[in-house]
Amino acid sequence: MVKPMRRLLYRLYESRLQHQLTKWPIPHHVAIIMDGNRRWARRAGLGNASLGHQHGAEHVEEVLGWCSAAGIKHVTIFAASTENLSNRSSSEMGFLMDVIERVVEEHLTQPSSLWRVRIAGNLDLIRDSTARTLKSAEGTTSAYDTDHHLTVAIGYGGRQELIDAFRAWMDAEIAAGTPVAELSDRLTADGVAGHLYTSGQPDPDLVIRTSGEQRLSGFLLWQTAYSELYFCDIYWPSFRRVDFLRALRAYAARQRRYGA
Repeated sequence: MVKPMRRLLYRLYESRLQHQLTKWPIPHHVAIIMDGNRRWARRAGLGNASLGHQHGAEHVEEVLGWCSAAGIKHVTIFAASTENLSNRSSSEMGFLMDVIERVVEEHLTQPSSLWRVRIAGNLDLIRDSTARTLKSAEGTTSAYDTDHHLTVAIGYGGRQELIDAFRAWMDAEIAAGTPVAELSDRLTADGVAGHLYTSGQPDPDLVIRTSGEQRLSGFLLWQTAYSELYFCDIYWPSFRRVDFLRALRAYAARQRRYGA
């Protein structure tokens, strides 16, 4: 009796938050660190902790639906960091790549998909079949008539992104004839930003991290300079719509300050 009552109370609470949603300022761009997949699997008693990645990846489509319904048209998800790729076992990463390929092919590249896919990171760090799948998704969805944009950060490291951006900026300047001695005088924030993996996309207004960890782990270091941060204890596969709405409510309650 307790669980049905709890579910009813959550539905009522969710309905209340949903009703209030129309009165809140909504972030244009939400970035999500989808943490806690393996811990969720262990708590669920699954024999293979990597199965948490499967449930977590399959949950992405549902969360994208919540974002779209709320009027959020830019979403960035942290799929795998450079540290994940180097520190996790090859079997776990192979399983994760299988899951990513399947989710991308079955959900993100279908004609009915609402989202235009973009990749942020170094695809040379992941296996060839997954890189091809993601590149294909990026190419296929670029033709979609939509204003919804999904950025998948994979093979991504925030420090490496900055190094790559500075190198690309310098290469472009030198190719344009700028003397090396004048490079430092010509360096600007906009110049660097134009060479980030996310060039052309707005910076995140809100970053959500699940699982209780309260750090960015190198995620979008440049882009999140003025983002609002929201941390919740829920593991990613268990992240509910009510948790999502709570994050939006917290965002709406904050007075955003830029540079202070």
